Amino acid sequence: MSSMTKSNLITSLVQEMPPSGIRKFFDYASGQEDIISLGIGEPDFTTPRAVREACIRALEEGRTEYTPNAGLLELRESIAGYLNTSYQLDYDPVHEMMVTIGSSEALDLALRVLINPGDEILVPSPCYVSYSPITGLCSGTTVEIETSAHNGFKLTAAELESKITPRSKLLILSYPSNPTGGIMSYDDWLPIAQLVEKYDLVVLSDEIYAELTYRAKHVSFASMPGMKERTLLISGFSKAFAMTGWRIGYVCGPEQLIEPMLKIHQYTVMCAPILGQIAAIESLKPHGLESKDRMMESYNERRRMFVTGLRQIGLPCHEPQGAFYAFPSIAHTGLTSDQFAEQLLKEMNVLAVPGTAFGQSGEGFIRCSYATSVPKLEQALERMQQFMQRL
Repeated sequence: MSSMTKSNLITSLVQEMPPSGIRKFFDYASGQEDIISLGIGEPDFTTPRAVREACIRALEEGRTEYTPNAGLLELRESIAGYLNTSYQLDYDPVHEMMVTIGSSEALDLALRVLINPGDEILVPSPCYVSYSPITGLCSGTTVEIETSAHNGFKLTAAELESKITPRSKLLILSYPSNPTGGIMSYDDWLPIAQLVEKYDLVVLSDEIYAELTYRAKHVSFASMPGMKERTLLISGFSKAFAMTGWRIGYVCGPEQLIEPMLKIHQYTVMCAPILGQIAAIESLKPHGLESKDRMMESYNERRRMFVTGLRQIGLPCHEPQGAFYAFPSIAHTGLTSDQFAEQLLKEMNVLAVPGTAFGQSGEGFIRCSYATSVPKLEQALERMQQFMQRL
């Protein structure tokens, strides 16, 4: 082993994978006192008590066994009922759904099943940090479709069609958007769906923030006419249900796509943890859904307060309609996104994420999570105001 070098030990695909643009900021902040973090996309709520108590009971009853590879049927049936009631989606819990280790595993499985070397994957940008690296691991090529603040970071048909080539295979959608908070309406989706059919694309719709929309109800892309059979819908319990550490996600779609994903899942992880699945079942019961709604109301209050505060201190910010992120512009400061975020952290102990962590079209922006307490958000705004005055 000592004679081996990195160049012949590590695969070229991994060597070429860039490190996360978020990680260096967390590494710098770790161990530092008095840091206010607006960086992590994690609810500050604890998983509701009734959900935790259901897991305690299950553990005391000895529920420590494997589940079916696709997940507990009771959970899949609960998810199917929830999606039908909430978003008018009709999925067969036996053949068109599987439970995964977070929505992240579902994303990884979907890309491994769908991508052949050289395939082009279309992604509206700025976007979640994982899409491009995992596409690269699958020997695919990411094609970014730039979106902009002037229309709320919506994907338009014209922008999409301008990027489609004969090598285009898959369109990744992520609305409500991380990092921008943008959403898409039925009328926004309609011309996108027409292009998906025209160019025979497959769609991976990451809807992990579906429950977190503030002025308009979420419209699932899979609910659009003719799109269910072309779409893999990915979601989970981490964000809206305050269950990040339980690692329970799911994917729904055509049986011919779910089946090969399940095949990889069988070999790599066997099944998602049973206690997490039991927690997810409990969270979809009436008291769990009531807790979700209360958390949602709190995020909405913070959203209004924080976005107003950003504008008042001189950081223009479009109004996020979904998720729990603000994406203010810092372009007028003369600093790059990285410079702004680094100086804000080092001088004021406020951690925000540079927009470039989410693609080059994120230059000129920073991402701030408002999934933290109101006092901390107020303190962060005070420090950011001082920072802006210095600039």
